[in-house]
Amino acid sequence: MPRGNGVSLPRRLTLPGALAVVVGSMIGSGIFRSPAAIASRVPTAAALMSVWVAGGLLALCGALTLAEITTALPRTGGIYVIVREGWGRLPAFLFGWAEVVIIRAAALGAVATTFAEYTLRTLGYDPRIAPYDTIVHQVAAVAIVVLAAVNIAGVRSSALLLEVATVVKAGALLLIALGAVWLAPALAHTAAATHAAAISPSAVGLALVAVLWAYDGWADLSFVAGEVVAPDRTLPRALIGGTLAVLGIYCAANMAYLAVLPISQISASRLVAADVADRLVGHWGVAVVGVAVVIATVSTLNGSLLTCPRIFFAMADDGLLFRPVAAVHPRYQTPYVAIALAALLGVAFVLARTFEQLADTFILAIVPFYALAVGAVFPLRRRAGYRPSFRLPGYPVVPALFVLTAAGVLGSAIADPASRWPTLAVIGVVLAGIPVFYYVRYRAGPEIVAEAEG
Repeated sequence: MPRGNGVSLPRRLTLPGALAVVVGSMIGSGIFRSPAAIASRVPTAAALMSVWVAGGLLALCGALTLAEITTALPRTGGIYVIVREGWGRLPAFLFGWAEVVIIRAAALGAVATTFAEYTLRTLGYDPRIAPYDTIVHQVAAVAIVVLAAVNIAGVRSSALLLEVATVVKAGALLLIALGAVWLAPALAHTAAATHAAAISPSAVGLALVAVLWAYDGWADLSFVAGEVVAPDRTLPRALIGGTLAVLGIYCAANMAYLAVLPISQISASRLVAADVADRLVGHWGVAVVGVAVVIATVSTLNGSLLTCPRIFFAMADDGLLFRPVAAVHPRYQTPYVAIALAALLGVAFVLARTFEQLADTFILAIVPFYALAVGAVFPLRRRAGYRPSFRLPGYPVVPALFVLTAAGVLGSAIADPASRWPTLAVIGVVLAGIPVFYYVRYRAGPEIVAEAEG
């Protein structure tokens, strides 16, 4: 199997830190910001809960498959390394190219925007009106810069922040769910009142796009697999356990939302967790939930800046990005240039785009590569040198289900007139990396290419 030039990062992430990466990366802006978009696309309680469960099961299929692959390939770079080993260097480069030019910047921007909106709401300002609608972007940009500095300072400090913040935000969602038990009869009323609404297949597909944004993060641990202690045991436990935990928390949170607000109000609520808290306990509840969401989004930003710059690091180590991007800080032992690059791109995106634009762009760009990574288990299992310590149950149905569903999500986005051209534009940007790949190979020269592929 091809390798880079041997630059390595120390293994420091234990099971608690690895679990925090999975749960902390998944519970971020999505559960607090996406329900409005989902409810507007599937305006019944039953359909809403169904797409949340379906998204969680899809994430679990992906996590189970990556739990196997990463025990055989416990290397820094995650999806990039898996796609490279399964399908070759061109698809892997396209993933890295998409990460550099669109995916990571969109993700950082969407999470940072939610952080800024809830921060302003907690302080008593409405982020929907001027001048605070502009200040949102500025606060989000500052958050990205600060957390990039935290990650450059070291994996241990970043992982510790993840562990603490993950406990806080998971606890906040569970408290909202428990508080909503007081109004449990409203859930049955809401479900009955909206049961007859008709929902098209394309609307379900678009709702699933928003749900997948909320569940995104299940693969982030693979990006730092080369820094996980005892990866053969830690990676499967963290990937599977973390994904199951988030599935349960999200279902409880959505039941709480539905118990407190009718689905018509959820579809119009940009800050649904704050509105639910306001209905339950008043203005002080808004402040408490706002603080919890701020912590949640800080944790997710931190997790993203901890994990995903390792893609740039792995590409540079492979000779497919400028070599300085693979530089390791002499004191902190972190890929500081890669982290700084990710932060710079995130700031550029967050200053120019809205949350909805950022979140949809991210999912539409990354879903094809998630499908390639999960589908890589098929060619990898046929190779003699493939020896995972964990074998996923349900093979080949589990990975095949993930790949087919991912294709259906993209098909729905293309079929819908409102999302067709933005989706095709994202695909076009990704495919624009093909001539860049061959140009990079040409500039590298045959000797360097042969060394990287040897």
